[in-house]
Amino acid sequence: MTAEAQQPKKVPRIGYLSSVDPATDSPRSEGIRLALRELGYIEGQNIAIEYRYAEERPDREPGLAAELVRLKVDIIVVAAGDVTIQAAKNATKTIPIVMTGFGSDPVRAGHVQSLARPAATSPASQCLTEN
Repeated sequence: MTAEAQQPKKVPRIGYLSSVDPATDSPRSEGIRLALRELGYIEGQNIAIEYRYAEERPDREPGLAAELVRLKVDIIVVAAGDVTIQAAKNATKTIPIVMTGFGSDPVRAGHVQSLARPAATSPASQCLTEN
């Protein structure tokens, strides 16, 4: 009888990019954690979230987005803002990007071609909006 080692499960990693600071962003990030929990994903157990906050310094956003790409996250969640969305789009063409929150219309801003087919302008873009 031979024992086969079970391969460890890969824990999905979410990159979370926000233009503000953790305290200001707390209601939004907590809402995302709660929604994930409802789907069975618990941070620190079966999902990891890498948080990056630009703290209202748009010049930091490209570097933070690039850092998330280097960490090989599976998806990037962008917490609103055209500058933040563009920083994520400039950092990757392969990692899916989910846009959340209020802000400009993602179609009108040119982030996606349409809400029905968001990947049409960027193969990695997806769009979720809060209303």
